[in-house]
Amino acid sequence: MSEGESESYARIKSQKTLKDILKVATEFERAARDFYTDLAPKVSKRIRYLVEELAEEEQEHYDLFSSLAENPELEKEVEKAIETPASDHRFSDAVHLPDLGENPDDQAVLQYALGREHIAMQQYTSLAESAEPGPIKDLFTFLANEETKHKAELEKIYYEIVHSGGV
Repeated sequence: MSEGESESYARIKSQKTLKDILKVATEFERAARDFYTDLAPKVSKRIRYLVEELAEEEQEHYDLFSSLAENPELEKEVEKAIETPASDHRFSDAVHLPDLGENPDDQAVLQYALGREHIAMQQYTSLAESAEPGPIKDLFTFLANEETKHKAELEKIYYEIVHSGGV
């Protein structure tokens, strides 16, 4: 194989269809929704509202991805290959959830949520950067911005609870 062929092969290998990416993203959001839903009754009352909000946000993202995957108008779009972000393996791995026990510590819950929002923010930002201009790029840009806002909100709450002794 010539040098050009190996570069082409590497480029093709580093791509996935949007359909594949949406499948992983849908599973990422479903796993998070279920995790937060199960976690809500176990956490302290001072962060229960937050965990319930996180479950609702993940449900909204899950619904969005599900409807996109089934939208006949996007059929051609979802078959397009786009560059797989460097963050893809971390994003895929985040489907596997930790066991925080029956009485999870507020700090552990917040750290986990912050890490998950950070991974999603990186993934959606990278996907937005590699997508062609149009509805898919707009979608990933929107999601990256959403995750960035969520992360900022969580950082504020984390600081208030962990470093300042409560909200």
